[in-house]
Amino acid sequence: MNPIEVLTVGHSCYDLSFYVEKDPKSDEKIFALDLIICGGGPGANAAVVVRRLGGTSAFCGYVGRDDFGEKILEEFKREGVDTRLVQRGNAPTPVACCLVKPDGQRAVINYKKSTPQLSGEGINTTLLKPKVILFDGHELAASQEFLKLAKKEKILTVLDAGSFHEGTRVLAPEVDYVVASEKFVLQKTSSNNSYTAFEQVSKEYKNFVLTLGPKGLLWKCQGQEGKMKSLPIKAVDTNGAGDAFHGAFSLGLARGFDWKELLFFSTITATLSCTRKGARTSFPTKEEVESELKKIEASTLFDENH
Repeated sequence: MNPIEVLTVGHSCYDLSFYVEKDPKSDEKIFALDLIICGGGPGANAAVVVRRLGGTSAFCGYVGRDDFGEKILEEFKREGVDTRLVQRGNAPTPVACCLVKPDGQRAVINYKKSTPQLSGEGINTTLLKPKVILFDGHELAASQEFLKLAKKEKILTVLDAGSFHEGTRVLAPEVDYVVASEKFVLQKTSSNNSYTAFEQVSKEYKNFVLTLGPKGLLWKCQGQEGKMKSLPIKAVDTNGAGDAFHGAFSLGLARGFDWKELLFFSTITATLSCTRKGARTSFPTKEEVESELKKIEASTLFDENH
């Protein structure tokens, strides 16, 4: 296999996405309009995104020795994700249930009650030497072991900061790039204003991106900062859009994209994923992204003075 461009470390689960007309009320039975079943989890999804975009990727995380675990590994094999660092055990594979509404917004219930956190011991962190390591914060001990390798070998590191919890709190100051959700900054600052929260949080990290969905994104990199607009679309399903962004961002870093090219590439990838159902089933191919890149003038989306 070719050298690994992106190693993702974190959470893997099996997703059941139900498409519903509305949120069910207490003691109400409703019928789903559609159902998509496939593997999921931020780190695992990002590894698939990298492969769809023509890159090479590997995943390190936990998968149970059960039917869901077998299905996840089969998907990884089909996609071409390297699984040599996947850790298996007798505890069940985590499962997520997603309720997706007509506006594309979703609610997620994740079950991983008896799934252990990886200790970091016994993981051969030197088995692969990727160009970029992406963490999702869900396997803190294992991530810290890979951080040691990254600092020693000068490997670029990215954190998917989807929310503010122990994993993201500890890892954020240590990585090269933090790519955060609105939820992360609002939880971290106890603010109700994303722009105010960005100003506070961006001072703490070397390079920081705050994704705001339809409101675009804010960024700070090497002392400069700015804003990027979103692309006008009708969202079908936003589940997995963040994973698409993080996977594309990590691949772009591995390939040496300049900063605005990197944000543009990542935004296009995430945007396309919102136009179809499912998380992993929605991730675009390299050809689809390249086609979309040619249609849009990137400079029209950037504003240095937000």
